[in-house]
Amino acid sequence: MKHPSHTSKNGPKPEIAIVEPNILAALGLKSILQELIPIAIIRVFHSFEHFMSDTPDMYAHYFITGQIYLEHNFFFLPRKRRTIVMSPENQMMLISGVKLLNIHQDEKGIIKSIMDLHRNAHEPNHSKNMEAINAHQVHELSPREIDVISLIAVGKTNKEIAKKLSISQTTVITHRKNITDKLGIKSVSGLTIYAVINGYIDTNQI
Repeated sequence: MKHPSHTSKNGPKPEIAIVEPNILAALGLKSILQELIPIAIIRVFHSFEHFMSDTPDMYAHYFITGQIYLEHNFFFLPRKRRTIVMSPENQMMLISGVKLLNIHQDEKGIIKSIMDLHRNAHEPNHSKNMEAINAHQVHELSPREIDVISLIAVGKTNKEIAKKLSISQTTVITHRKNITDKLGIKSVSGLTIYAVINGYIDTNQI
């Protein structure tokens, strides 16, 4: 099935495929990815056959289970730069040649692992597909907005941010609204992910 083209002012929106038979696991990952990359279109497939009936080469990244990778690596290995295999830690040694995501972690651990994978994609040899995603995430926050989002990410309240930056709480609220409007991210966890990815804070500060 061919999907309609999704575009924004920066061009076509990047699309990510999740191939996961477990519906709850797939929806949980989809929720995390939507906060991590709000501009992206996330599609869920519950089998490899369902995925292949779509247009598989149009996706910037594939999140797949270890079993699906082992059974269908003829498809994913040539596309290893785009493939992230979700696997329990005790099975990760069985898989090589692709990026791995340990699924036996709490939500915070999974978010940090995804952020690490995202940062690694910024190395000189990262794929053009990742460049397309990053192009959509270029937002010009002001220096003061960066100060505010950094403090939000480490758990500070509006009152604490106002005191730290010597501004009023009303000004803090205005900055938060501007940040949300620019980034399209409303949740604190989403803003935290954005702050880490862009180097405003380190993961050990969360």
